[in-house]
Amino acid sequence: MSSKLGRRTFLGAGAAATAVALGGLNRQPAQAQFPWFRNRGRVVNLYSSRHYDTDEQLYERFREATGIRVNVVEAEADQLIERIKSEGQNSPADLLMTVDAGRLWRAEQEGIFQPVTSSVLTGAIPDNLRHPDGLWFGLTQRARVLMYRKDRVNPADLSTYEALVDAKWRGRILTRSSTNIYSQSLVGSIMAAHGAADTETWARGLVANFARDPQGGDTDQIKAVAAGLGDVAISNTYYLARLLKSDSAEDRAVAEAMGVFFPNQNDRGTHVNISGAGLVRTAPNADAAIAFLEYLVSPEAQRIFAEGNNEYPVVEGVAVDSVVASFGEFKADSLNAAVFGRNNPEALRITDRAGWK
Repeated sequence: MSSKLGRRTFLGAGAAATAVALGGLNRQPAQAQFPWFRNRGRVVNLYSSRHYDTDEQLYERFREATGIRVNVVEAEADQLIERIKSEGQNSPADLLMTVDAGRLWRAEQEGIFQPVTSSVLTGAIPDNLRHPDGLWFGLTQRARVLMYRKDRVNPADLSTYEALVDAKWRGRILTRSSTNIYSQSLVGSIMAAHGAADTETWARGLVANFARDPQGGDTDQIKAVAAGLGDVAISNTYYLARLLKSDSAEDRAVAEAMGVFFPNQNDRGTHVNISGAGLVRTAPNADAAIAFLEYLVSPEAQRIFAEGNNEYPVVEGVAVDSVVASFGEFKADSLNAAVFGRNNPEALRITDRAGWK
């Protein structure tokens, strides 16, 4: 990365654990830990679990517009949350950015965030895609849909998430593990619609229809369906878009064999999750950090998000990537992301009891 952008640090599990351990024993001032922090007020220190190189465009464009550098520390969300906790009052972190409302809820529970009041953010981001008290803000949307083998499934047979428990889908459904945060948030949204007891009944029915024990990520589910190991995969749309844009002819062939179905169009709508960010409670550069958040909902930044990682913009009027647009328009569930994020722990307990591995 160019030095103009600031510093980009990657933490593996071992490095993050070491940072936490050292932080607990000897918390140095932020200036000592991070030499680049001396330009106080002209940097934003971003802790991010988004591992997309295209996000670097956002940092560069923001620096060009404001003169403020974005210094990035990348790791998994739970590692970053623990790091901020261990750094305490001396943390240089200004913003925590992560994917899935469930992880934002975890950070919220740990007291990581402080509320932000910004007419720019509230004017641009719909109510259901931000925390009611301004603790975090959704910056992109991810639709969790049903993907099917075109030559094995008639889309007219698909309808809702709930209908996946029908006996006709026995041995035909593929999805991630229940320990995955995407699965927990989907179940959390179903809890909000039907209550815990009915959701557990649904989860048991879904498990009965699995083609195999859950394994791998969304791309693995798509490839397994294409290989004939099942007929319907539960997946975020951007994974299919990546395959369609791949340089690999094999990947493109997999994607071209798949159709996309948006469930629950006749009732609450398709489950939509977010990636988002919140201002850290001890942020040393709060004003610059808020300015960066506000930049991220500008049309320019939303276009970079959409084209760079095939996500849906949160701001109305920003064009969706052309490949993603080819999947069709859909009605999204308007449930506030804070609700299904908060439901994650109970969702995991429900799926554990249901045998969803």
